[in-house]
Amino acid sequence: MTTRLRTANRPDTANARRVLGVMCAGMFLVLLDVTIVNVALPSIGHSLHTDTAMQQWVVDGYVVAIAGLLLAGGAIGDRIGHRRVLLAGFAIFGAASLVCALAPSVGVLIGARVVQGIGGALLLPSTMAVIVDVFPSRGEQAKALGTWAAISSVALPAGPLLGGLLIGGLGWRPVFWINVPLTIAAIIATVAVVPERPRIPRAGRLDLPGLGGFVVGLGGFVFTVISAGHHVGWRILSISTALTIAGLATALMSARRSTNPILPLDLLRRRNFLSPNIVALTMNLVFNGTLFVGMLYLQDVQHLSPLVAGVSVLPLAIPLIALAPVSGRITARRGPRTALAIGCLLAIVGMPMLTQLRTDHGIAWLLAGFTLLGCAGGLVTASAVAAVVRATPPDRSGLATGVSNTSRQIGTATGVALFGAVAGSPASDHFVDGIHLLALIATALWIVALIITLTGIENR
Repeated sequence: MTTRLRTANRPDTANARRVLGVMCAGMFLVLLDVTIVNVALPSIGHSLHTDTAMQQWVVDGYVVAIAGLLLAGGAIGDRIGHRRVLLAGFAIFGAASLVCALAPSVGVLIGARVVQGIGGALLLPSTMAVIVDVFPSRGEQAKALGTWAAISSVALPAGPLLGGLLIGGLGWRPVFWINVPLTIAAIIATVAVVPERPRIPRAGRLDLPGLGGFVVGLGGFVFTVISAGHHVGWRILSISTALTIAGLATALMSARRSTNPILPLDLLRRRNFLSPNIVALTMNLVFNGTLFVGMLYLQDVQHLSPLVAGVSVLPLAIPLIALAPVSGRITARRGPRTALAIGCLLAIVGMPMLTQLRTDHGIAWLLAGFTLLGCAGGLVTASAVAAVVRATPPDRSGLATGVSNTSRQIGTATGVALFGAVAGSPASDHFVDGIHLLALIATALWIVALIITLTGIENR
């Protein structure tokens, strides 16, 4: 009788693998749209007659929505069921992609990208939750989540390459058209293979004031950085700064009072938990900021085609994928601090190479810097997650990974905003000089990350 009940309540191995495939596809789709758009930005700018600041929002509108709503997406899934949230996420993501593809202006495109990010924020935590549910044993979970993470890593090189192919032959709109049939297929597959699980009642209300404050604060911060870099009036900057402070203050106050806070302040007070999240944020900030200005440099300064620019990202992407399992082995043997420290050192060596870029040459230096930064990312990403999990009580591992994902997305949004603001327009004579300054700023950030790694993370 016991065996029958267990069999009835748990999907068979073949169906579990199908579920894993669908969840990996969802994760891949969301992360693909972070990187595929970078190579399309110059084409979008020329087609819609928009400046660098608006191009930054094409990326950051999506990422800010994900970062701001990621923790809420997981909480909503816990309350109403992750299968429902998955279906809603795919539907929102697909519908917003259709609007992106048809967008007549950059304003419509940015608005649709924000809605895409809302769909992504629903998808990301639910894909992980469904995998954990379908693979109940720790060994099976580790293998399944490893597959999930590996496939998601492939989105980085796939984005620029696929974007380059599509844009070179068909223009930038197919970059978004392609999501529509993929999300329809994902919805059908989710209905067919993902089991409906009974919901576990949750005590207390969702921290809506904290969520709203966090989204307003993060969005206001990114807006302020982008606006400051493009010299808007002081009145706009004053208003956006005030909104940023008010939003973040609201989130913090609500977190202190709520029984289910969006921001887990008790975890953030732990040095071993906060430190790897800061390093991961630094990684995504520099990585995605460099990718943003690198694509503009390759296409608008060096006048390379979208396809060649996409291929040029491979030195950045291949080490990220290849070194992820190496980082796992180092972490298993010596703890996360070793892999994190080596990654920081590689980035400290690689970023100054971008000071050698010139308007008439310098691609070799860019590719060399890409390679070392990719090696740093491959070592830092997996070990930072491992450090976060090790510093968290087992019963709160889901929340810990949610915070880790959120910190990385905040890094991405901030990196695109900061790097775009400092570098300015590729048409400007100061664009390459801005990249030189950014290379030095990034080197300093990596030195700080190394210090935090050595003093705030334990090898245990």
